[in-house]
Amino acid sequence: MPRKEIAISEKVEYLSILNDKGQLDKELEPDIGEDVLLKLHRTMLLARKFDERILNLQRQGRIGTFAPIKGQEAAQLGTIAHLRPSDWMVPAFRETAAELWRGRSLESIIIYNNGFGEGVDIPKDRNDLPISVPVGSQVIHAVGLGWAAKYRQKDDVAMTYFGDGATSEGDFHEGLNFAAVFQAPVIFVCQNNHWAISMPLARQTRSKTLAQKALAYGLPGIQVDGNDILAVYAAAQEAVQRARTGGGPTLIECVTYRLAMHTTADDPKRYRSDEEVEKWSKRDPLPRFQKYLLDKGLLSEEKRIEVESEIMEEIQTAVDSAEKQMEALGDPIDMFEHAYAEMPPYLKEQKADLVRELSEGAEEGNHG
Repeated sequence: MPRKEIAISEKVEYLSILNDKGQLDKELEPDIGEDVLLKLHRTMLLARKFDERILNLQRQGRIGTFAPIKGQEAAQLGTIAHLRPSDWMVPAFRETAAELWRGRSLESIIIYNNGFGEGVDIPKDRNDLPISVPVGSQVIHAVGLGWAAKYRQKDDVAMTYFGDGATSEGDFHEGLNFAAVFQAPVIFVCQNNHWAISMPLARQTRSKTLAQKALAYGLPGIQVDGNDILAVYAAAQEAVQRARTGGGPTLIECVTYRLAMHTTADDPKRYRSDEEVEKWSKRDPLPRFQKYLLDKGLLSEEKRIEVESEIMEEIQTAVDSAEKQMEALGDPIDMFEHAYAEMPPYLKEQKADLVRELSEGAEEGNHG
């Protein structure tokens, strides 16, 4: 039998609305209310300034390792803005901006990054999962939540975030396949920042885009300028609407860049050039969005300074509050709790040993 060509009609589009210089394509401009635009801007600025302050605290030894988000704020805020409180947000470990939009406190982030589990306590009225450090594992959790919503005949959706490195993990492929087969209402947001720690994208995949990986599983995929919050917003709006109305999942590839290090335990100068970072710095999503708001008359330089001043005050208050709260936290005995429904004998022995050692140490200190 002769070979036959199988026609595949699907295609992958690239979307950009606000270019690197802040020039707008009016025909593609999404209809976003002024109040939402200003909230997006304030949250983006808050995320940026908080990120910078956390980095300073880490360098001072006042918190542990954390993952900066500088440069990726638009990819997070343009997507998360479409979720309702009843929807589910499933983060990886670099979604500070999205978490702030969903109501996570600055204090909880500081407390968590100091190693206290109390920092990831999530109120019952917030349908958010805690951060997930294992790469890609959260993808299948989001699919489960989306499938549960569909099974219960709700129009809620699940949105999950991950980086380009996660697309090399089996969880990513299993998640997309299951979501497509069962038409689960899931929005997969890939923040393609070009580096999986020190592994460049070119050494992870031969695909021209990451968005096209969706086509193999039978779901729509789109690539957007991840530093253009308008393009991200428009793509996510379409994906969320599709999911809510029974149209199934979507993969959104946000092409962006992390302007800082992978985590504060990383030295990016060992694997990427200053020229590359400088090139992407010129595509920074924050000044691009600010220029758009200035051009629309929604923001002035005076107002920007005023908002920034308010934000810096808010951050300082949060730092002071978190450090005060942490004075009452930190009983080392807590490390034995919550790992097992029934504590194994060997852990009971270790716990008893530590209790005894701490007690003896306290007595020695009192006598000293």
